[in-house]
This record gives sequence, C-alpha cells and structure tokens, in this order.
Amino acid sequence: QVQLVESGGGLVQAGGSLRLSCAASGSTFLFNAMGWYRQAPGKQRELVALISLSRGGSINYADSVKGRFTISRDYARNTVYLQMNSLKPEDTAVYYCNAQDFELGTTYWGQGTQVTVSS
Repeated sequence: QVQLVESGGGLVQAGGSLRLSCAASGSTFLFNAMGWYRQAPGKQRELVALISLSRGGSINYADSVKGRFTISRDYARNTVYLQMNSLKPEDTAVYYCNAQDFELGTTYWGQGTQVTVSS
C-alpha cells in the first residue's frame, strides 16, 4: 500500500514563494523517481519537476519553471519537496505528487494541493 500526502499549498501574491512537501509511506522501496505534476482548470496535467531516486539521480524541470522552482528529496523522511519562488499567476493549479515504479510500470498519485497565485 503506497500513500503520498501533499502539503504546503495555498494563496500567494505574484512574486511570492511556497514550499510543497510530499510524504511517502508504504512500499516506497519500489520507487525509481518522484516528482510533481500540476493541472490548471481546463488544461491537461503536466510535468513540473521529476527527480530520480538513484544515487546521483537526474532532475528534470518543465521549461516554464526552470530557474524558479527547485525539487529536492529527503531520504530519511521519504519526502520530496518543491520550492517555488517568483511565482506567477500562470502557476495557479492543483499540484500533484507523483511516484513511479519503472519496473512494474506503475504510477502513484497524491490527492493534490491547490496553489493559487494572485496578480
């Protein structure tokens, strides 16, 4: 049983910052990568940032967030963070934590946390 629990969303003015957290529990040893996706109203869910959980693992960011967002991990706490700086109104979306098991081709999702950036 895998559970991903997000926290840290909220309302912030443009230019502000937020930090999202995703705490994983259960069979976390199955994970090969963890990250964040977002879905704005009327749009498809899109990748924000993804970090490989292997040693020296790679990180991928959406072009729209490069230089503003930083993904990081805490192995001891089975937690992944997304530090979001210089937020823009177009960053407004529900942000979902994601974990991937490459071997079984399984993807896990959190319940989502709302981020709203006012102009």
